[in-house]
Amino acid sequence: MSGSAKTTVLVEEGGNQSRKRSFSHASNEHTKKDLNTKKTKSEDMSANEKKSNFSVLNPNSNGAVKTSSASSMSKPGATTKKLVIKNFKSKPNLPENYQETTWSKLKEAVIAIQTSKAIAYSLEELYQAVENMCKHKMASQLYVNLTNLVEAHVKSNIEQFLSESMDRQVFLKRIDDCWRAHCRQMIMIRSIFLYLDRTYVLQNPSIHSIWDMGLDLFRHHIAMNTLIQTRTVDGLLLLIERERGGDSVDISLLKSLLRMLSDLQIYQDAFEHKFLLATERLYAAEGQRLMRELAVPQYLAHVEKRLREENERLLHYLDPCTKWQLIHTIERQLLSEHLAGILSKGLESLMDGPRQQDLTTLYSLFSRVKDGLNELCNHFNAYIKKKGRTIVIEPERDKTMVAELLEFKEQLDNVVTACFQRNDRFLYSIREAFEHFINQRQNKPAELIAKFVDLKLRAGNKEATEEELERLLDKIMVLFRFIHGKDVFEAFYKKDLAKRLLVGKSASVDAEKSMLSKLKQECGGGFTCKLEGMFKDMELSKDINITYKQHLAASQETVGLELSVYILTMGFWPTYPPVEVRLPAELTRHQDHFAKFYLAKHSGRKLQWQATLGHCVLRAHFAQGNKELQVSLFQALVLLLFNDGDNLSFEDIKTATNIEEGELRRTLQSLACGKARVVTKTPKGRDVQDRDQFAFNADFTNKLFRIKINQIQMKETSEEQKATEERVFQDRQYQIDAAIVRVMKMRKTLCHNLLISELYNQLKFPVKPADLKKRIESLIDRDYMERDKENPNQYNYVA
Repeated sequence: MSGSAKTTVLVEEGGNQSRKRSFSHASNEHTKKDLNTKKTKSEDMSANEKKSNFSVLNPNSNGAVKTSSASSMSKPGATTKKLVIKNFKSKPNLPENYQETTWSKLKEAVIAIQTSKAIAYSLEELYQAVENMCKHKMASQLYVNLTNLVEAHVKSNIEQFLSESMDRQVFLKRIDDCWRAHCRQMIMIRSIFLYLDRTYVLQNPSIHSIWDMGLDLFRHHIAMNTLIQTRTVDGLLLLIERERGGDSVDISLLKSLLRMLSDLQIYQDAFEHKFLLATERLYAAEGQRLMRELAVPQYLAHVEKRLREENERLLHYLDPCTKWQLIHTIERQLLSEHLAGILSKGLESLMDGPRQQDLTTLYSLFSRVKDGLNELCNHFNAYIKKKGRTIVIEPERDKTMVAELLEFKEQLDNVVTACFQRNDRFLYSIREAFEHFINQRQNKPAELIAKFVDLKLRAGNKEATEEELERLLDKIMVLFRFIHGKDVFEAFYKKDLAKRLLVGKSASVDAEKSMLSKLKQECGGGFTCKLEGMFKDMELSKDINITYKQHLAASQETVGLELSVYILTMGFWPTYPPVEVRLPAELTRHQDHFAKFYLAKHSGRKLQWQATLGHCVLRAHFAQGNKELQVSLFQALVLLLFNDGDNLSFEDIKTATNIEEGELRRTLQSLACGKARVVTKTPKGRDVQDRDQFAFNADFTNKLFRIKINQIQMKETSEEQKATEERVFQDRQYQIDAAIVRVMKMRKTLCHNLLISELYNQLKFPVKPADLKKRIESLIDRDYMERDKENPNQYNYVA
């Protein structure tokens, strides 16, 4: 088969409209052998089908003969006739001037497209003409001709844009119309020249596709024209400026022209830089003006609105590549340049509200810019310190200090949670600021927090349920953590706890123990061991009283009164000064009897009676009937005197009871001038004088059977506060001494600076270097340590 080729049967479709033919091409050897002599070989050959490019030009040149096999197939045994196709007798040739004729036809079609006229030929015919030219190596010239034709048309459009008097809006619309028409024309042209685009262009990477060629010509001759480009960009910027100012503009025109710049790949060079400069100028001026004119909430709302509008512009007509620079420019000009101004002008008023919605907006906007949250956190911290200091420092606010601090802390926590997304930086800032300002006033906050706890844990506090009280104690513990002088808190808390336990004024034992466990968890067992000892003493005292009553019952001793005694370990409880008073003989006898019973069980111990802490229940006979009076021991001593006489002078009572004068005056005031006046005073008045006379008020009336007569509490004097603080100071000295000895015993030899540093790490309360130096000198004097003989700045431990 080196000299010939055979094909299979032809297929005809639908009349003369379109035909598909398969041709057999003669080989170059021009073999003249008769195909009929090779029937056997032809049955084994595979068919080779090729579509002719010239079927329209020379339809009868293949010499094919079609035979019908229908009759032979219908007759059994008939011989089947086969289709035989002979080789070309001569090589097919193109008609003369084929290239010029075809290009003329294509050129006419392209010009018709460019001038929006009807095309004289069918698109299929034009497509076939392009395909034929490409297959006969005319693609290169065809591409050049097409490029020149498109270029000539583009150049012819330039003139209409060079008129100086044209209105900008009209100019932009004309540019847009020209661009849209060009795109439509290039789409139509490419559909005709698609075969060229998919063969010749793909095989030659150095040349543009037909679409890109159209874009390149439009870019080079129109878009890159200095005058046209300047007027187009300026017009676009003017439209955007008007739209930013609130005017209604043609958004579709903006979108189309900006997309044109993007498609022509000149968006960034021709438009974006100028657009960003115009944006920067606009918002720089606007930021300066509005910072002067608007309050901070309105300014923040305006910034939010501007950012929202610019994002909509990016969505509607700006190129996405502009987004970062555009938003960054707005944030810089409206926020970054005014961070300090916004915060100093408005943060305090926003926090005082607190205006949570505005604070949320503030945080959201500041989180967008560099150092925004740092700046906000710094001003937030300064605000807390400033306001907190005013609460702590002013003495006239002492009564409400703790309540105000709790409210302030809760407000800040709500702001950080609701507005600042619980940012750890702001939570830490709150802790740091509270710790700073609450210790600006030495010792007083610790004392007032202890008294506030006492107020809430005292019986009669009906303000809160147990759950609310528990939550309140948790909040108080947060404040407690900020205090450096926790030993001051312990001293005052211990004194108040003792009163609650001894007088029975504790609201709830569970609440007391809950508070104790919180303190233990916060400060360790060493901090609460004395407080726990107080509770232990109260429980042991109950057991002792039960045992004492059993002892009395077993010995069958008759007693006229019921005695309950609290045995207090001196190391656990506050120090109470001993007070000598004259007790009735009956009460003295019972005290002695109990002391004998107790010491018999606990030999080697010493009992010291504390009259100031005692209280009694007396039965009194009035004209209205009998009553029970719940009074302190001092009140009881005064009332018992009226069993022996109806009228007594101040001096008589003082001599009979031996109560300290100031205490006696307060006791008589509570009996004669309070709500329950079981004693009358002559002359009447609020104050007790030395010459006043007192008589039992037999006509006293009250609807209650048991009446509690409150002792007039002496306000804590500055001397007592100083005494408590002095005890705290003394305890601190012992702790410093112990810490110094502990460190030196472990290190044996240590220089001064390292010793001071180690002590600061160990001590839990604030202390000055001068105080540490005094304690070191004291220990040197007591031979616990010594200075090194060669280096006076070094200490040696003395075993």
